[in-house]
Amino acid sequence: MKIGIIFYSQSGKTATVAQKLLEKFTDKGHAANLEQITISGSTPAQPGKFELTDLPRVEEYDAIVFGSPVQAFALNPVMKAYLATLPEMAEQETACFVTKQLPLLKTGGTQAINYMEKACASKGMVIVGSEIVVWSKGKKGDQNISRAVENLSHAVLTSNP
Repeated sequence: MKIGIIFYSQSGKTATVAQKLLEKFTDKGHAANLEQITISGSTPAQPGKFELTDLPRVEEYDAIVFGSPVQAFALNPVMKAYLATLPEMAEQETACFVTKQLPLLKTGGTQAINYMEKACASKGMVIVGSEIVVWSKGKKGDQNISRAVENLSHAVLTSNP
């Protein structure tokens, strides 16, 4: 199976999760690619103050995983802008994850995942899994990442073997 891991990362935390997903999928014998969304303009990205400079294409993949940080208690505006550019992808199996620092889900994680899922569903995609990754220093953060990678890889691989 060919899997696209498409992500935007500001601090490197989302990129770390994306890299671990890539390793998991390739260890299981699947062709997986990391594709990072890039911008020009101010960082952290503010609506109307950046331009998407790299738009990863999704059509070539059997399954897609989207990843983004939470910003200001919502989905990062770069991922919002990217999701709006996606073509119709009827029945495309998709998983989503967000990374965030604050441990409470009410601090943007749930809102961000809900936004991603609705945006993907509006393009005809089928959500097979989603995760909120709370990053923190040390063992707890590593456990959160490992759990999310296990859950996402299982969701993607069992829905589309």
